[in-house]
Order: sequence, then C-alpha cells, then structure tokens
Amino acid sequence: MINKKVKNVQEALADVKSEMTFMLGGFGLCGIPENAISELVRLDVREVTCISNNAGVDDFGLGLLLQNKQIKKMISSYVGENDEFERQMLSGELEVELTPQGTLAEKCRAAQAGFPAFYTPAGFGTEVAEGKETREFDGKMYVLEPAFKADFAFVKAWKGDAAGNLVFKGTSRNFNPNMCGAATITVAEVEEMVEVGELDPNNVHIPGIFVQRIFQGKNYEKRIEQRTVRNRN
Repeated sequence: MINKKVKNVQEALADVKSEMTFMLGGFGLCGIPENAISELVRLDVREVTCISNNAGVDDFGLGLLLQNKQIKKMISSYVGENDEFERQMLSGELEVELTPQGTLAEKCRAAQAGFPAFYTPAGFGTEVAEGKETREFDGKMYVLEPAFKADFAFVKAWKGDAAGNLVFKGTSRNFNPNMCGAATITVAEVEEMVEVGELDPNNVHIPGIFVQRIFQGKNYEKRIEQRTVRNRN
C-alpha cells in the first residue's frame, strides 16, 4: 500500500505556484475544500486559473481569492452569489469562461478518464459553441468540448484513509468525485481520517488510485449559502 497521507495542508500544497490551474470541488458552499482555499490565500499565489462550479461568496470560499485579486481566470457555471465576482467580470479585471453545469462536470470526468474531448448537445447554437467544432449525430447537432487540463485538483471528502480512498456525503458529491484524478495532482482533505481497511469497499466513492495526497482537515465552517426557512403561523 502506498501511504498518501501528509501531515497538514501546508505539506499538501508545498509545491503550489502562481500561474497554475486549479480545480476546486463542491457545490455552492457545500463540500468545498476550505483548508486548501485558506492555504492558497496564505501562499498568495497569483495569476491562477480556477475551475469550480461557482466562486463562493464575497468573504468565504473562492471569494477570498477574488478579494485578494489572486485569480486571473474563472471557469465556472454560476456567479450569482458573489458581488465581487460580478464586479470584476463586468469591469474586465477577471477573465470568465461560463460553462453549462453538466458540461463542466463532464469536462472534469473526461480528464479523469483520460478522454481528450467529447461531444455534447449543450450549448449548440449559442455563444458557448462559438469557435468550437460541431457535428451531427442521428439528426442532432453536438459541440466538441475538450477535457480540462489542471495542475492541482483540491477536493473535500467526509472520510478517507491513508491509501487515498474517499467517501463523500450528500451534496458534496457534486463535482468533488469528478475532479479526483482529473489533474496532475489531486489533494484531498477529509473531515475524518480512518485506518486503511476500515472503509467498506462497497461504500468507497473514489478509490485511492485517483488521489496523490490526503490530509485531515480542521476548523470547517460549513456555511449555508442561502438560508431559507418556512414562516411560522
């Protein structure tokens, strides 16, 4: 067994540099790699490209990197909860590549599986398809989408072991599993580190072969992006 456990987030991100491309898992504020994001802020890496479903909120998640002007380009599918994201995009300070949500997930999964590209009907006839190859299959038009290329994928799981096996919980299964193995190096932070052999193989969502480094995370805030409650009568 290869032991992929590292001491902390500092060791896990020791070779991160400016101008790299990062994948960051999670959906909204659920299942985001909070420890890795905080370390990226501390390292003050610059001119980075981030691939993520969204950019968090103004003072949390990737919003922290945006506040510090560390991100050169965002590749995402949703920008609605981050005022600074919107401001930088509209002012031209930030390069933004908006991608249909399913296409974004599949571009990660294609990279994970070693596929260079795939055809999808999403976006045909819109700005999304401009400059891209299109092709007809069975009377329907498709757009050729390349798989993502990234230096690091940062993911957050519920449980993991030193071999890199991961179990995700609930909504955190959006984007996190697809990003494992989709970059040159995948770094997983987990809420609970267990002994090898403790995880039921039938419940493992991502096997360790897709993970290069894993560490025990800490101090998770797990914020709620939009708290909605029912009015009491």
